[in-house]
Amino acid sequence: MRRRAVLSVPASEPRKIDKAWGLEVDEVVIDLEDAVSVDQKDTARTNIAHLSARAQGSVAVRINALGSEWAENDIVAAVASPVVDSIVLPKAEDPAAILDLSRHLDLLEDRAGRTKALGIQALIESPRGVQQVQGIASASNRMTALIIGYADLSASLGRRIDAPWHTVQDLVLLAARAAGIQVIDGPLLTTAADADLDRAASVAQGLGFDGKWVIHPAQIPAVQRVFTPTDEEVAEAREILEAMDDAQREGRGAVQWKGRMLDEAIAMRARRVVDSARRQ
Repeated sequence: MRRRAVLSVPASEPRKIDKAWGLEVDEVVIDLEDAVSVDQKDTARTNIAHLSARAQGSVAVRINALGSEWAENDIVAAVASPVVDSIVLPKAEDPAAILDLSRHLDLLEDRAGRTKALGIQALIESPRGVQQVQGIASASNRMTALIIGYADLSASLGRRIDAPWHTVQDLVLLAARAAGIQVIDGPLLTTAADADLDRAASVAQGLGFDGKWVIHPAQIPAVQRVFTPTDEEVAEAREILEAMDDAQREGRGAVQWKGRMLDEAIAMRARRVVDSARRQ
């Protein structure tokens, strides 16, 4: 499953959900948390139950934080909808809580007769979440992705949101890769598809992230372009893998290709590029 561009839409606005269904986006996240005011929580949740179609990509629901008065009903609504593929868990801080959520989902899905298990994506948006990110990433076999939530994280740290985030990005990336799950960069808090968006997406892609959240449909093409390998990159990756395969068949340890020495690390990156191209 690709998550190059992930579009977040408010669950309280059916018109935006309907529009998202027609977009060529890898995932739509229907947000019951930050994008929905307290007095609209119940109405917004009802919109999840009424989903009868699905987006072109995968569908996730961002529930309210565990322990809130809305979380349990949010979870039940997500389980009940065959359209929903995963839950986005905000303010993820405790691996044990994620394991408890996973076990709770086992029971709810069994009662509902749901045949496909819901995945869990964890939003890392607090200092404790960053500290616990390795345990969070491997807390359950339902875990599919880690996402950095810059807005809440910057507020809790007292840090400017436009300050460098390389340490946090590296910690979250390392945890996701060690657990074998995806890692997604959080959105810019703008609706523009401009040079700032291109720059932020390019930085995340260069660091090794799999994709980025967006908050406006106009941002989808730019982000997907950054996280999609070019034809030239795919062709080069395939040539590298072919050269490595030839060397292995011939019993050669050292592999030279176009003046470069190839090793397993380079082959691993090449496989990632080819795999990404196959999922297009």
